[in-house]
Amino acid sequence: MASSRKEAYVAAGGREVRISSPDRVVYEATDRTPAITKLDVAEYFAAVGDAMQEWVHERPTALERWPDGWREGMRLATGPTDKEGQGFYQKRIPKGAPEWVETARIAFPSRRTADEVCLTEPATAVWAAQMGTLTFHPWPCRRADTDHPDELRIDLDPQPGTTFADAVRVAGLARDLLQELGLTGLPKTSGNRGVHVFVPIRPQWTFEEVRHAALAFGRELEKRDGGVTTAWWKEERGERIFVDFNQNNRDRTIASAYSLRPLPGAPVSTPVTWEELVEITDPRAFNLLTVRERVARGDHPSYAGGQGDLRPLLDLWEADPREANWPPDYPKMPGEPPRVQPSKKVAEHWDAAGNRIGQSSAE
Repeated sequence: MASSRKEAYVAAGGREVRISSPDRVVYEATDRTPAITKLDVAEYFAAVGDAMQEWVHERPTALERWPDGWREGMRLATGPTDKEGQGFYQKRIPKGAPEWVETARIAFPSRRTADEVCLTEPATAVWAAQMGTLTFHPWPCRRADTDHPDELRIDLDPQPGTTFADAVRVAGLARDLLQELGLTGLPKTSGNRGVHVFVPIRPQWTFEEVRHAALAFGRELEKRDGGVTTAWWKEERGERIFVDFNQNNRDRTIASAYSLRPLPGAPVSTPVTWEELVEITDPRAFNLLTVRERVARGDHPSYAGGQGDLRPLLDLWEADPREANWPPDYPKMPGEPPRVQPSKKVAEHWDAAGNRIGQSSAE
């Protein structure tokens, strides 16, 4: 048996990036893909680097790292105190990063700050692959202004009993609605069963306003299709496509275009045209090998479309400003419903403002 190499070098954007343990298997072989090594991952990000930059350039980005590769049964850590997960999010630039890796200063919902990796060139993604990164999670803003998103993100998440085809159907409705509102939607596969639509907007609204716009958008889709829901609690969603409006909150991110996902066969979250989307029967066909070939052919959509006006969606929100639940790590917000599963809620324990009786709204 040939011995494994200790290192290799990958060229990206005029830099040579060192890759240690290049023969380490990151994805095991499947019926449609061979075993994928660490070097394969690094070379993939170098090959798609320019196309990826259109979507991620200058964006603060969290790294989803799987240092030992990914296998069935592995899981992502739920937080810094979770020592059982094999994968984890890196939200601060790792110690020992090359001096050419750039950063962006971001503020978490707590208003604590951190310097996060900023993807300013293809070599940064290759270096991140050396660190075991498979998925990149960019913020919906650029580092010049991290308080005002320049993207509205529509996350169409299939619930149990629904399929990718259902997500594609709802994406078509989303496209129609965006066009009515004068906005441009850029679709991509999620890399799993869902569909993402990124909507370029002018960076003049806060995260809270963009979240409200996303909630209003989801509610409008609910009116048009009974197979759509914005219900925050899983027990209320049923067999419908969930529009995850909370993905537009500060420090909430969605897998970037051209990110790999920790799933069998090294699937890729892949930008597609609207015409392509309706023809896709199996999103797993977009994997590390096929997407690399697709980009080499130049057969991929660009990040196109002018920055749109969010005002029409905010008008929809103001016409029906019912607040919805925020994630549990966010402060309790004015008008927010009780943070308890509806099936466990005892009405007399909560006041009209959604606060538990006997506790302050700050708790």
